[in-house]
Amino acid sequence: MEPLRLDEAVRMLEAGLAKAEELGIRVSIAVLDPRGDIVALNRMDGALWRSVPISQGKAAASAAWDMPSGDLSDRWDQPVVRALSMMENGRLIPWQGALPVRRPDGTMVGAIGVSGARPAEDEAVAAAGLAALEAQS
Repeated sequence: MEPLRLDEAVRMLEAGLAKAEELGIRVSIAVLDPRGDIVALNRMDGALWRSVPISQGKAAASAAWDMPSGDLSDRWDQPVVRALSMMENGRLIPWQGALPVRRPDGTMVGAIGVSGARPAEDEAVAAAGLAALEAQS
């Protein structure tokens, strides 16, 4: 499996930023590897400071479970999910706005998370970033 490269993460950031501009919103976008470590991060001018750790938390949750972060909301009270969240010092955020990043063969190589707007807008920005990577594959 080829890890997510910086140039790919930057391409996702650029596409996400363009989508945010189109929507007239100010967000932070985090691209993380499967372990939840930062590959690339951007906070738009005017985006709230708290959008940075929230974008990371959404992406970390998406990467940890290899699913959209919004799909985790219903599972958050399960013991295994709570335990992992506690082990990660609460940094996993099960809220809509992050999507897993996969290679064409389906291997998950990270996640892209967005915060700063309404949850559906955050996810639309993440989807635009993901589409930019998939278009290149």
